[in-house]
Amino acid sequence: MEQVLSMVYLWLKAGHLIFVIFWMAGLFMLPRYYVYHQEAAEDSPENALWLDRENKLRKIILLPSVVIVWVLGLALAYAGDWWTSGWFHAKLLLVVLLSAFHGWLVAYGKKLARGERTLSGKKLRLLNEVPGITIAIIVILVVVKPF
Repeated sequence: MEQVLSMVYLWLKAGHLIFVIFWMAGLFMLPRYYVYHQEAAEDSPENALWLDRENKLRKIILLPSVVIVWVLGLALAYAGDWWTSGWFHAKLLLVVLLSAFHGWLVAYGKKLARGERTLSGKKLRLLNEVPGITIAIIVILVVVKPF
């Protein structure tokens, strides 16, 4: 029985990592898409192309990935009994913040679709760094388990 549980755990971990990679790829791409979208004229065919690209990225890559990351991550936490570990609390907080960032990006995309361009390209380029910094800290927490 223990061998079966350890194999399931490894499959959960592998799936979790795969979908974290997909989610991060989407979070790296979406702000960059928004930069290019904002540079297109509002009434141009290029504007419509960016809207379509952003919608596909959100619906085909980001939404399924974030859902699977959460489901598998919570299953791993349960299987590993990490609920009382300090590193896990820190990781969970960062994942919640990254999920909120994801939600904010989706909301900003809806603003762009309405023609509201409230951020500069420079700010969007800076926001592009948020997922990379956050995931680096998360990886350190998971691998090193400093507390």
